[in-house]
Amino acid sequence: MDNDANLSGETRVIAIVGDPIAQVKSPAGVTRALKARGRNAVCVPIHVTSADLEGFIRGVSLAKNFDGIIVTVPHKFAVYPQCATATQRAHFLGAVNTLRRNPDGSWHGDQLDGEGFVAGLRAAGCRPEGQRALLAGAGGAGSAIGLALLEAGVAALAIHDGDPARRDALLTRLADRYPGRVRPGSPDPSGFTLVVNATPSGMRAGDPFPVQPERLDKGMFVADVITRPAVTPLIEAARRIGCGTQVGAGMFEGVSALMVDYLLAGASR
Repeated sequence: MDNDANLSGETRVIAIVGDPIAQVKSPAGVTRALKARGRNAVCVPIHVTSADLEGFIRGVSLAKNFDGIIVTVPHKFAVYPQCATATQRAHFLGAVNTLRRNPDGSWHGDQLDGEGFVAGLRAAGCRPEGQRALLAGAGGAGSAIGLALLEAGVAALAIHDGDPARRDALLTRLADRYPGRVRPGSPDPSGFTLVVNATPSGMRAGDPFPVQPERLDKGMFVADVITRPAVTPLIEAARRIGCGTQVGAGMFEGVSALMVDYLLAGASR
């Protein structure tokens, strides 16, 4: 059946906002999942710049049939202050990727990227427990993934980011909770058993590699958060030498399922 066949005045609206937005795959999948759970709702992509983000949220908050917001690059930190309430995880990270309505119409946020990423790892046959992990990227998704990897039991986590201040801020937060298990990293993946790209590097032709591909070895598991292209140059390089891999779709599936559960937990109509 056509996804639009049941649209009516009773349809609830979920937005996914980002800048850019053309790369996202969530709208159709989230809409199907909501309908499969008996919810008359549609998820729509909306291109919102950083300068317009606060105004956008104020505006959609006036719409009585607007139930949720999914947040993508680069807005995960910027949306957090717009939440009247949030989960402990979101407060710890200072970032959110999914918002639902509170009973008074304000927003309640959570950051589900990390939990979804780890679910994808497990589905791909990688157990994070005891791994020595290198994480490239300390942005909204990377921060959540770093926390989730530590919660899942990695033995050590090194973090590399092109912005040293952002990397160090995340390291400080994580070290307070997991002393002795986190440290600064570099683009060199030598000595690690799990290598994760949580940066946009690889999304566009000609992007530099987030880590040094010539330093990969077949004993590593390599994962990427990018969904477009479906197989990034990093994953291609890892597969050529026999590494286990997880493409961005694995994280996408894990996060999407959690988002739908989260949005429906707040559904009041």
